[in-house]
Amino acid sequence: MPAGHRRATRTGHTAGVQPRHGYLDAPPPLAFAHRGGAADGDENTAAAFARAIDLGYRYVETDVHATADGVAVIFHDPTLRRVTGEPGRIADLRWSDLASVRVGGAAVVPRLDEVLAAWPEVRFNVDVKADGGVEPTVATISRTGAADRVLLASFSDARLTRLRALAGPKVATSLGMRGVARIRMASLHGRSLRLPPSVVAAQVPPRYGRIPVVDRRFVAYCHRLGLQVHVWTIDEPAQMHHLLDLGVDGIMTDHVGVLRDVYRSRGHWAA
Repeated sequence: MPAGHRRATRTGHTAGVQPRHGYLDAPPPLAFAHRGGAADGDENTAAAFARAIDLGYRYVETDVHATADGVAVIFHDPTLRRVTGEPGRIADLRWSDLASVRVGGAAVVPRLDEVLAAWPEVRFNVDVKADGGVEPTVATISRTGAADRVLLASFSDARLTRLRALAGPKVATSLGMRGVARIRMASLHGRSLRLPPSVVAAQVPPRYGRIPVVDRRFVAYCHRLGLQVHVWTIDEPAQMHHLLDLGVDGIMTDHVGVLRDVYRSRGHWAA
């Protein structure tokens, strides 16, 4: 099936493109548990991932930093303060320091290799949050044999360039902010674009500030490029329905129960 050919799926949803990477081996629209489902009070922990996966989520969005001794760990912020109330930068601490960090008695900083090993059937959308995390993240993916079930993401186009160079085309990637802006402008003006071969999805918010991103034109243009469109972070049912009506291929949410119910109501929930 050529890129851009559209095919019908459950209950009338139309997928934009046939998946060309193992990461995208489920029929769209995909449901992503953002940070494992942050609305439940914790985020990016083994407990959060387990809750989402028990609900039936097969796609989990998460974040990675690297410790001072080069261990890729699951954490969103550069410091511990917001989550734990304690000072300390992830990049300045060793893994042995982080392994003992607890909130309410539960560990809050898992290792990336531990998470990949714990759920071998789950696809992880990994946002590499700092330059120091690039090499440890790619090394972990290689060591664990997880190349076909990880997508590497970043807001930074330069960081994504490094990730692609180290990981090679077998590891799926999305686009940084400049890459998304290029696609948006190209969609408005009918220009052609060439993208790195590992790019399989545009992962975007509905808008950047006052500038709209996701509309029918943008979705159709991405589909013509062979890209899926995944939208973050969507927590309201009405907005979920609107985006699905536009034909997006995935939604990321903090409210994993809400997105599951919306997908069920439309016949999209495969779990």
